Amino acid sequence: MTVKDVAKELKLDWHTVKALEKEYLQEQLRRNPVAAPRAIGIDEISQRKGHTYRIVVSDLERGKPIWFGGEDRSEASLDMFYHSLGPKKSKKIELAVMDMWKAFEKSTKKNVPQAAILYDRFHVMRHLGDALDKIRKMEYGRLSGKDRSYIKGQKSTLLSNRENLTLDGRKALKKLLRANKRLNTAYALRESFGQLWSYKTEGWARQFFDNWKKSLKWQRLEPYEKFAAMIERHWDGIAVYSKPENKVSLGFVEGLNNKIRVIQRRAYGLRDEEYLRLKILTCMLKEI
Repeated sequence: MTVKDVAKELKLDWHTVKALEKEYLQEQLRRNPVAAPRAIGIDEISQRKGHTYRIVVSDLERGKPIWFGGEDRSEASLDMFYHSLGPKKSKKIELAVMDMWKAFEKSTKKNVPQAAILYDRFHVMRHLGDALDKIRKMEYGRLSGKDRSYIKGQKSTLLSNRENLTLDGRKALKKLLRANKRLNTAYALRESFGQLWSYKTEGWARQFFDNWKKSLKWQRLEPYEKFAAMIERHWDGIAVYSKPENKVSLGFVEGLNNKIRVIQRRAYGLRDEEYLRLKILTCMLKEI
């Protein structure tokens, strides 16, 4: 329930309800102080339709967000997290999971040089999804008539995970892939790429990627070739996952992002950033 819903139910002023909830959330945080994390996840959330950004840092092993703040996605904003954590706790960080945003990488290398940097699988796969969508647009522009009709309106069907599709969605996907050989090839390549994170040694992971890259030859999939070049440039930050000590749950940050989106929708219109911060930092804590 939202603050307004509770206020209406209890016949109280919504300002009163919100103030009481903030006191409760503050007490939750007081009872759950931030311990020195070994593995952290760094991500940003957009506010006000993408006009402003804030950074969320999570303790991946304890499964909870531990910092919300900054003024944007800059190096200086992430520096604020490391400064608030302090040098003693920062020295305990061995792994930092993030997207390929240079500002986050620079801040992390500067403040916790001992930490390995791992690029988040979710963000890597999103880049591949963007490449697949570019191929879809290219095919739509190239074709006409019936061949084009198979592609029209199928962006969500093509880009969604197969297991998330409805029965009708799976039928539409099957029909689309049968009708368009290039999209069928691109789709199969995207599906197979996820295997990269299953290998236990960098050597095997590298062999898989080299074979995947070779399979692009003669396929005329330029967006995929650009994606492969990007992976090559960022290989070290992807291969880090093959080491046993770096096998953290990469799905946590994605799940947290979904929770945060719900919190933002419920708090929409309440321009109280401290309230939003408290809601985010306590969203994984036990009730008291």
